Amino acid sequence: MNKSITQDYQNEKQISASVRRFFTRFHVSSALKAANAYKTKGIPVIEIFQYLFILIFSNRSMYMDLLTGRNTPTFAKDTVYRFMKTAHINWVRFTTVLSARAIQGAVVPLNNQNRINVLIIDDSMFERNRSKKVELLAKVYDHAKHSYRFGFRMLTLGWSDGSTFLPVNSVLLSSEKKKSRINEAAPMDKRTVGYKRRALSMTKGTEAMLELLKAAKTARIPAEYVLFDSWFSSPKSLHAVKETGYDVIGMIKKTPKMYFQYGGDSIPLTEIYKRNKKRRGRSKYLLSVNVDVVKDEESIPAKVVYVRNKNNRKDYLCLISTDTSLSEEEIVRIYGKRWDIEVFFKVCKSYLKLSRECNSLSYDAMTAHTAVVFTRYMMLSIENRESQDTRSLGELFLYFTDEMADITWIQAFQLLLQMFRELLSDTCELSERKITELVETFMSALPAVLQKQLKAI
Repeated sequence: MNKSITQDYQNEKQISASVRRFFTRFHVSSALKAANAYKTKGIPVIEIFQYLFILIFSNRSMYMDLLTGRNTPTFAKDTVYRFMKTAHINWVRFTTVLSARAIQGAVVPLNNQNRINVLIIDDSMFERNRSKKVELLAKVYDHAKHSYRFGFRMLTLGWSDGSTFLPVNSVLLSSEKKKSRINEAAPMDKRTVGYKRRALSMTKGTEAMLELLKAAKTARIPAEYVLFDSWFSSPKSLHAVKETGYDVIGMIKKTPKMYFQYGGDSIPLTEIYKRNKKRRGRSKYLLSVNVDVVKDEESIPAKVVYVRNKNNRKDYLCLISTDTSLSEEEIVRIYGKRWDIEVFFKVCKSYLKLSRECNSLSYDAMTAHTAVVFTRYMMLSIENRESQDTRSLGELFLYFTDEMADITWIQAFQLLLQMFRELLSDTCELSERKITELVETFMSALPAVLQKQLKAI
């Protein structure tokens, strides 16, 4: 028993030291002030935020923490609730400023100048099924489970260098359709941050995406490309992102309703595919063409790469890049970095109690909770990176140790293979055993060298 208590005490001391180091190193207090989170009197905001931050590491809820008296704060729980529901705090600005400091202060110095950094856009389900009184609660389609759920779409912008992922900012999207919203927003002064936050939640995902990108641009987060999947890929989105100063690499739908300018004609991607001769043999891609993306008589050049669906040789996927100077292999390789955000969602939901820790009905409180979870992930991501990269031990190693490997072509290939596997499971209703057999059959048909490389990852 004594040994267990001692071990718990040592763990708590280590966690507490790591938290203090992170908060001091990246000036979390000043980031909160920049987001308009401060008090002229009473309990300092940083104390309340730090208390919420460390709750996850004690594996207790705030209620149980106060009940046991183990980590009793100097303030009452009502103080915490009032802080969470504060409407004037700009949580998008807070996480954006903090992530910019972490990227510039901890990650970029460990990388080569030629390293390609990217911003990644994706959304994930933020479920609130237990209560129907949640502010701005909506009936939202869950793409992962292929069913409608009560909650929000957590639209997230993240940053990656291929080895480290850091969340930048997010917005909990309700629905732009009034009939899909179960509850409306609370009445509020239109000049406040809270009102603007609620207005943004009722816009289309593509419009909210641009607001998040603009915030990242203002914070000078280093990135050359924006990556997203087919849900965000459209001529309108490509033009809008390009105007913000970023190039786009994304998966794009093979829909007959989306047209591109090719060979003097305005035609869908499927027709372009039919018109061209495909590469034979074991080529890394089937076809590559240059097109013009036209929107409101404005045109931007782009490269479309057709990649074979290895689980269905009659099918293919389409990747598009607004940077036409990139090779086909580079487009696929860079797009493979998008997988980092899927890992982020998994960790946040499984280990950091995203959506499960906050039971408030307030939209502001849920937004604050999301910011706390994002900050936890930032600390863990930085700790993980620096524990693996020996150069973090001192400047001496900067000149003697190679940088952590960027994502390779073979890794990107494996990620695409994983995506195909999940697609089979979701759409074809095949058993896990049958899917494994199909994958193994495909693997056995590959050259021995490629098999060895794939299995080594």
